[in-house]
Amino acid sequence: MSNSWWLKPAQAIDVPMREAALARQQQLTKPAGSLAQLERLAVQLASLQGRERPAADKLWIAIFAGDHGVVAEGVSAYPQEVTGQMLHNFVNGGAAISVLARQLSAQLDVVDLGTVAPLDLPGVRHLRIGAGTANFAHGPAMSAEQGLAALQAGRDSVLRAKAVGTELFIGGEMGIGNTTAASAVASPARCWNVPRRCWSVPAPG
Repeated sequence: MSNSWWLKPAQAIDVPMREAALARQQQLTKPAGSLAQLERLAVQLASLQGRERPAADKLWIAIFAGDHGVVAEGVSAYPQEVTGQMLHNFVNGGAAISVLARQLSAQLDVVDLGTVAPLDLPGVRHLRIGAGTANFAHGPAMSAEQGLAALQAGRDSVLRAKAVGTELFIGGEMGIGNTTAASAVASPARCWNVPRRCWSVPAPG
């Protein structure tokens, strides 16, 4: 597995198509800017897809699931068993994202990257890189190899989607303790000073 692909810059947007999409918005029978964020999203999608009229008819929704060791610090109001239960719910069609995927005729790609208890669920791609992460309150949550494997799993899902002509890829994640883990990942980039006591505040995750 190459460990350098993620360092490469993303493909540049198509500037001419962006300008064409902007111009088209001005020609439509509506007050300029009346659709607000929806207009901006349409223009952004046009610049990414390289066409004046973007399309989102073929969708791929990927959900990456895994448990977080920091749950041992009491950061979540829910037990880790809920992660596995939600995976059951995803593939059985009972979760909100399952309903949305069904209504939109989207491919739902559910990936298990490491629940605490091993699962054997039809409809789930099992790419376990560990039995959840370690508790980052006391050390690294993952090894460098595990981190790269997780990134590769995301890339592979995108490539699978691209291979079938997907027009819009939507990525998400699920795992009890995920809010705390996401906050820890984001804090250096945001220059936040996150006090240790935040880890013990009960929250959805």
